Amino acid sequence: MEKPEKIRCDACPVMCYIADGKLGACDRYANDGGRIIRCDPLTILDRRIEKGDEITPFLAADWDGRTASGNDVVVSAIGSGTTYPDYKPAPFIVSRDIDGVDFVTVVTEAIFSYCGVKVKIDTDRHLGSESAIVRSEGEAIGHVMTSEYGSQMLSLGGVDHLTGGSKAEGRKTCDALLRLCNKEAVELSIDGVSTVIVQAGKAPIVDGQAEERMRVGCGSATIGMFASQWKGLVDEVVVVDDHITGVVSEHQAGKVIDWPDTGIRILGRRSTPGRYFKVAEPGLGWGGTNIDDPLSILGPWREAKGARPGLTILMVSTTGEHAAFYQLNDQLEPVSRPMPAALQPSVDLIAQNCEPALCTVLFMGGAGGSLRSGVTENPIHLTRSVHEEKTRVTVGGAPVYVWPGGGITVMVDVTELPDGAFGYVPTPALVAPLEFTVARDQYEALGGHKAAIRDLEEVLVDGGEYGSDVRVIGGRG
Repeated sequence: MEKPEKIRCDACPVMCYIADGKLGACDRYANDGGRIIRCDPLTILDRRIEKGDEITPFLAADWDGRTASGNDVVVSAIGSGTTYPDYKPAPFIVSRDIDGVDFVTVVTEAIFSYCGVKVKIDTDRHLGSESAIVRSEGEAIGHVMTSEYGSQMLSLGGVDHLTGGSKAEGRKTCDALLRLCNKEAVELSIDGVSTVIVQAGKAPIVDGQAEERMRVGCGSATIGMFASQWKGLVDEVVVVDDHITGVVSEHQAGKVIDWPDTGIRILGRRSTPGRYFKVAEPGLGWGGTNIDDPLSILGPWREAKGARPGLTILMVSTTGEHAAFYQLNDQLEPVSRPMPAALQPSVDLIAQNCEPALCTVLFMGGAGGSLRSGVTENPIHLTRSVHEEKTRVTVGGAPVYVWPGGGITVMVDVTELPDGAFGYVPTPALVAPLEFTVARDQYEALGGHKAAIRDLEEVLVDGGEYGSDVRVIGGRG
C-alpha cells in the first residue's frame, strides 16, 4: 500500500512535512486528511460565566448573536494559528459591538525569538549575587537581577540564550520559559549558591524549603512600625536584616518615644542612627544573612552608654521566623532566656503583617517585526497607534504593560492567562497569543486588512484557516 503523502506546514520557520494524522514538531499543528489544522480550539473569553467553566464546541445553533457583543466577550489568540510568513492577514480579524461602537480585534499566535520572563521571588534568602548565572538542567538560561524590596529577581531567556548559544542551551531555555509561562513548576540552579523551584502564583521552594512569608520590611522599617509595641516590654530590640539592620534604642522611632540608651554595639557599617549595613554576608539564615547565631553581630556592651546587668534584648528577623530573647549577666554578656509571654505577641505581629511568599512570572516580548503585517499593510502605523493608546494590546485576553520607546514591547502576568496559553516552535522560540483591539474606523485608517474582517458569529460558525473548533471559557479576559 502506498504511504499517504506528507504535506508541508508553513505555520513557522521549521516548515515540517507532516504525515496524515500526525503532529508537527511543535505539537500544535497536525495533518488532518491533507489539511493543516491547529490542534487547540480558538479560545473566546467570557467574563459572565464562572471561571474555569468551558463550553466546546460552540456551534451556531447554541449561540445567541446578541450576547456576542459587549466588552465582556473577548476573542483571544489562543488556538488561532499564526500569520507566518506574515504577508497574509492575521488568522482572525473579528468585528464586534462594544457600547455602540464597532471594534475590531486582530488575533494571532506570535512567534517570539526576542522574549523572556522576569521572575519575582518573594524571599529574604540569598539566591545568588547580582549577575550570577541561572541554569535549567545544567544549561545557562539567564541571570540574577537587582533584588527588590523583599524579593529576589531573575531575568530568564532572551534571544542570546534562545538562539545565540549552543543547541542544548536554546532547547533548555525554550523549555524552561514555556513551562514557566504555562504556570508549571521549574527547578532552577544558581551558580555557587542555591536551587529554587519556581511556579507562578505558588510559594518558592529554596534548597528544599518552602517559603511562607515575604518580609514586612527591612530592619529599620520594622523598627519604625513596631517600636511602640515593644516600649515597656523589653530594653532593646534588634531586627536582623541583610540590608538594613535596625536598633530601636538608636533609631529615630525610639528617640521619639523616649527610648533610653542601652550601650549596645553592632558589628556593621553604621548608616544613620539605628540603621546598619553589612552586619553579615547574604545567606539563608536570619533576615537573609548567613548567620544562625544573632549574637555574632554584637560587639562588647558599653556600660558608660547604658549597659547594665539584667538588661533585656529581643532579636528578631524581618519575617518573625527567627526570634530570641536575651538578658545581660554581671559581665554584660547576653545570656539566652525563654521568650516572655508578654513579648511573644509582638513577634507574632511581625509575622501577621507579612504577605504570603509567592513567585511572579512576567512574560516579556517584543511584538514588532513582520507580525505587524498581519494587522496592517503599513506596520509602523500599528506601532504608533499602540503608543498613542488608540490600539489596545492584550496577551491571551490579559492586560499588558507596554514599554515606552520604540517598538511594541509588552509584559504580562502569566497567571492572568488561561492554562496552556503558550506554545513553542523548535527554532527555538516561544509562541504567545497576541490581540490588538481598535475602533473599526481607526483600524481602517491605519491601513488594516478590511477585506478580512468578519463578525464574531461568522467566526463561531466557520472557524478559520486552521480549523473550525471554538471554545468559550469563563472568568478571564
